[in-house]
Amino acid sequence: MANPAFWKGKRVLLTGHTGFKGSWLALWLAEMGARVTGLSLVPETEPSLFHLLNGKPAAAEICDLRDRHAVAARVMLSKPEIVLHLGAQALVRAGYRDPIGTYETNVQGTANLLDALRIAPDVRSIVVVTTDKVYANPETAAPFVESDPLGGHDPYSASKAAAEIVTASYRSSFFSARGIGLATARAGNVIGGGDWAEDRLIPDAVRAWGAACPLMVRRPQAVRPWQHVLEPLNGYLMMAERLWDQPSFAPSLNFGPDHQAAATVATVLDKAQAAYGGGAVVLGDGSEGPHEAGYLMLDSSSAGGTLGYRPVWNLDETVTRTMAWYRRLASGGSALDLCLADIAAFEAAYDLPLRAAV
Repeated sequence: MANPAFWKGKRVLLTGHTGFKGSWLALWLAEMGARVTGLSLVPETEPSLFHLLNGKPAAAEICDLRDRHAVAARVMLSKPEIVLHLGAQALVRAGYRDPIGTYETNVQGTANLLDALRIAPDVRSIVVVTTDKVYANPETAAPFVESDPLGGHDPYSASKAAAEIVTASYRSSFFSARGIGLATARAGNVIGGGDWAEDRLIPDAVRAWGAACPLMVRRPQAVRPWQHVLEPLNGYLMMAERLWDQPSFAPSLNFGPDHQAAATVATVLDKAQAAYGGGAVVLGDGSEGPHEAGYLMLDSSSAGGTLGYRPVWNLDETVTRTMAWYRRLASGGSALDLCLADIAAFEAAYDLPLRAAV
């Protein structure tokens, strides 16, 4: 589990802090006492979790990763010790609509950040977050391991694979010689309260069902490594902690559920309907829209062996908690209170088997 004592007082630069995952991570870091500076664009959705959480962290900067000079200035001013790079164009279908913008943000933006960090005097630990889609996917139904070839059929996936190559180049060319830990984290499909992005299963379901409309599902038999948003965030934090003292311990790690927990879109929807209390669904035949992988799963055993990382919540718990978050918010609940409650429950669940063993 991420160690609150480690993070207390640490100067952390978090890119993508206005996004879904970034907002959760900014809040968690703030709760652990980290001194967080956020670097991101304004939120792209309305509502946004960032605004519902009252804009934590307080030291937030609106900055485009594609602006090399602005990124360098923000790095110089924030003097980070740890960097968590989540900023990205993170949607497959948006990548088809704007491939150049996707490459500029995900590849050149990553290069801009790393180039600024290579002369930052205090940085010791950097985690670049990519995706489970960085792998060349022959759709063999075998979970990917970190040594599998990188690839990417669509612009989003390819841009993230390219960001992996950029990161590896900066590590070998600049950071290793300085004893600075730089690694990439590859995570599967995340769900949780506070996501309102387009073309994502749970946000689309919440919007449709909240408006008493049917949810149109393009690929109901697609298989993904579903997990609660706190699962990979915990992995990123653990990874950054290890890089602090062991900068060369691992260049890349997967963070996902046990590969036996692979589930189809239709299965997740069945669980979401039960947790939400209804909602109509119209299932497509998989032919609508551009190409997307039919099967995708990660092998996270390396993270388990090197970090002691393990998933906490199974799919039932993950979907139930996610849908309850949206229902409680719609009933007047506080997004801040709902997120803090999930963080507390996650920490307690992670610690429970350890307490039982003692």
